[in-house]
Amino acid sequence: MQDQWTKISENLKKMLDSGTFKVWIAPLRVAVQGGRLCIVVPNAFVADWLRQRMLLPLREAAAPVLGLAPESVDVCIEVAGRDVGAVQGSLPPPPPPPPVKWRHSFDDFEVGVSNSVAVAAAHDVCNSAGSVRTLFVNSSSGLGKTHLSHAVGRAISESRGNARVVYLTAEDFARRFVAALRSHDVESFKARLCDLEVLLLEDVHFFQGKEKMQDMALSVVKNIEAKGGRTIFTSSFSPRELQCIDSQLVSHFCSGILTKMDRPSKEMRRRLLVRKAKSFQVLLPDAVCDFLAARLKGDIRQLESCLQNLIYKARLLNCGLDQELAMEVLAQYAGVECRPDMDAIIRLVCESHGLSENQLNSRSRRQEYVLGRNTIYYLARKHTDLSLEAIGEKFNRRHSTVIKGIASVEREISKESTLGRQIAKAVHLIERNAGLGGIRP
Repeated sequence: MQDQWTKISENLKKMLDSGTFKVWIAPLRVAVQGGRLCIVVPNAFVADWLRQRMLLPLREAAAPVLGLAPESVDVCIEVAGRDVGAVQGSLPPPPPPPPVKWRHSFDDFEVGVSNSVAVAAAHDVCNSAGSVRTLFVNSSSGLGKTHLSHAVGRAISESRGNARVVYLTAEDFARRFVAALRSHDVESFKARLCDLEVLLLEDVHFFQGKEKMQDMALSVVKNIEAKGGRTIFTSSFSPRELQCIDSQLVSHFCSGILTKMDRPSKEMRRRLLVRKAKSFQVLLPDAVCDFLAARLKGDIRQLESCLQNLIYKARLLNCGLDQELAMEVLAQYAGVECRPDMDAIIRLVCESHGLSENQLNSRSRRQEYVLGRNTIYYLARKHTDLSLEAIGEKFNRRHSTVIKGIASVEREISKESTLGRQIAKAVHLIERNAGLGGIRP
């Protein structure tokens, strides 16, 4: 059992930077039994950090050692002193997983001017007597699309325990559809989805150019809506920005409420900081809260990342949360109020990836060129007001190519794959050099 954890630790050491491994992984007490890791941590802060950032790396590192697929590895994180006797001896069998694991709720969703329409419509979807049958929400990465979908799923499940509600990313949908094709089980796949009362389908831009998947999605959506069911779609793009999507499917996207979630206002950022600090059992001084809210103007992930770094540093140094310490931490996000232009983004990406602008402008499909261009598309979309067409014109690429490139970067980062972590680290370094706060690696 200990030998297995040693091998898993070695895998983690290769996947993570040395500082992260030394601070967060090396001190852990871990028991391994079957396909389960039971991890004992000293406090709730460490437990929350591991749950938010390390579940996927832990599963990926354990999978080859345990002979399982990553998604089959069960990770249990316990705070010392809270029912951890099992770690000393044999572990109890894990409880059966619930039908759906909802990670978020409306209770921990901060509402403001930037997202109030989307939240109101989402609440209406949860109401069996509500008038909203179809909701399409688009926003940039890190502004709460996934949170909102999970909140709807949880609210419906808690109010109507027998409700048939499912959350899927478009990529999950596609993967299951392909598996059904290979096993000649397409009709069963379709029947299971058509029987739903509510379908929460995320990142629908993934369907662009995939005709068979679009046909299946359209058929499922039609059946759900014909039976009085409801659908929520999310995307990083508005319906009018999507290309190579069946016009009937787009028509369904647009058949209900269309709304966009924007970046949070200063007051909303302040409330988010206070709420997040409370989740870490920390009282954030007003002066520090105002200081951070005034300067962190990125997405919600940036806000949470900075706060986590601040709290961790205060606990590590055993000091209070004051403005001086906040300034030190904020220095990692220096100049967060600045917005670089396209030329600055191209220059920084070229420097980061060791590429020339001529190479990025070439028609070559070499992986490093494609990744460089996609990173530029992602950063330009996030930090400039340029349209998708204007971003593509810089490299003589079409609007649809830009969408696919941005979606590819977002997908890898959200999956926290090996490539995703590399992209996130590169993006963070580029944003820091550009004087921006961004995704923390």
